[in-house]
Amino acid sequence: MTGTEAIDKTAIRDASTVIVLRNRNHQPSVLMGQRGAKAAFMPNKFVFPGGAVDQEDAAVPFAAPLSPLCTSRLIDDSPPERAAALAAAAIRELWEETGQILGQPGAWDTPPDNWRDFAAQGHLPNAAPLQFVFRAITPPGRPRRFDARFFLLDAEDLVSNPDDFSAASDELAHLQWISLDKVRGFDLPFITEVVLAEVAARAADPTPPASVPFFRNDDEESLFLRLYGRPLPD
Repeated sequence: MTGTEAIDKTAIRDASTVIVLRNRNHQPSVLMGQRGAKAAFMPNKFVFPGGAVDQEDAAVPFAAPLSPLCTSRLIDDSPPERAAALAAAAIRELWEETGQILGQPGAWDTPPDNWRDFAAQGHLPNAAPLQFVFRAITPPGRPRRFDARFFLLDAEDLVSNPDDFSAASDELAHLQWISLDKVRGFDLPFITEVVLAEVAARAADPTPPASVPFFRNDDEESLFLRLYGRPLPD
């Protein structure tokens, strides 16, 4: 995660997570890494790449935008301008934590500071392949809380070598492709197990889900909702 603004660690921050699925039709696997033992959030756990939305993410140019369906579901119970920033954060965090690039060739005029390394690869971010599949808010009482949106992505849509993690930061250790039939043998957060069950159930079907599950853990109550989308603003 990056960002220079002051952060209230008790506030619920918007975040994006990317589930990269490989070999969808034959022994599907997902890209995961292990958080450090001293991490404030989910230490030692194996997780998908992801992190908090930075202020600069809202102004990032896309080679191709999110699909209208994903956008409509992202703005269901969220401000309309949030969708693009969430997609940008997903692509940025994927790049930072794994060195993988979801983009198309293109030049930037003046990339934000936290996007300079990505821009230097000669690509603009490509949001079109991202599929919004899950949303969850961290329950109260945790040291940090996030309103996380999970995006599913086919490894075939990456423009980088899916086995090359040489450009990754050190935020996630032991980056690897883990087979869906073996992933439960790793130390996973509860919400990751829930999301993996959704992914496994739909691994062979690339079409968007009928609705997006939403675990909304407010201070007052915990609810399991479904996001169907709402009309896009003009």
